[in-house]
Amino acid sequence: MRFAARVRVLCRALRDEIDIALTAYLPSRLSECCLTFLARETMTRSETFRPGLPLVRLTVSAATLVVLCASVASAQTRSRTPTATERATERHRVEDSLLHNDFANFARYRDANRQLRAPVSGEKRVVFMGNSITEGWAPLFSTQFAGKPYVGRGIGGQTTPQMLLRFRADVVALKPAVVVLLAGTNDIAGNTGPSTLEMIEDNIMAMTEIAQANGIRVVLSSVLPVFDYPWKPGLVPAPKIVALNAWMRTYAARVGAVYLDYHTAMRDARDGLRPELGDDGVHPNAAGYRIMATLVEPAILAALGKK
Repeated sequence: MRFAARVRVLCRALRDEIDIALTAYLPSRLSECCLTFLARETMTRSETFRPGLPLVRLTVSAATLVVLCASVASAQTRSRTPTATERATERHRVEDSLLHNDFANFARYRDANRQLRAPVSGEKRVVFMGNSITEGWAPLFSTQFAGKPYVGRGIGGQTTPQMLLRFRADVVALKPAVVVLLAGTNDIAGNTGPSTLEMIEDNIMAMTEIAQANGIRVVLSSVLPVFDYPWKPGLVPAPKIVALNAWMRTYAARVGAVYLDYHTAMRDARDGLRPELGDDGVHPNAAGYRIMATLVEPAILAALGKK
């Protein structure tokens, strides 16, 4: 009897612990039902004690309820729509994990590149090389640029050293007539470590030189305006972006590339992205991509017209 009494105390203590978990994670009515069941199980099993049996049964009951708590809590989390900042932070977390396995992420387009046929005679293929802004834009190409041989090769979170590494595989090997390069914002955000403007410029120059050496005309896109990065606040990127774009304009004119100015059309008074053009201050929404589409077409035509 003394041992049975100890088991009864243990069962009640276990019930109290699960009571806390249920109250915290389950809706009130479901929690109440579970607690009623648990109380009944505790008293019944401990009153009709047989060595080893009540504790096993109660443990199984408790484990079942804990799993139920976790399942409901997980479902509640999934049902809540994440904010734009949370989405950007999660995207950055996933992108960061790739750095330790495939720095340039050659795997992202390896199969797609193999399956892409060579351009037919007279076809003016255009490859869009960039980061998540380009990656998010590519699904809209079929409607914004219907019937045109435009190929998206953007990868979320990428910096210019990563793009430079995969430039031959994801641009040159596809034999485009034009490459539209949009790069630099993630360098300023420090996605692959601290970067100076000179480091970013060196990588942009290297990609431009590789393209031109292979007969590919180059459109250098301005970095889009950003006032602050949600995943790394406090870097004050706006003036750095303005300075990088000013250099890019001068460099493009010097080497015969086309400079594409998204920044002026999309900035607000703080040199950040206009709120109606993006949800997180970095990535364009549908309205933002519409503006970009109207600007990129003349730039591509200008590039095709260059000798």
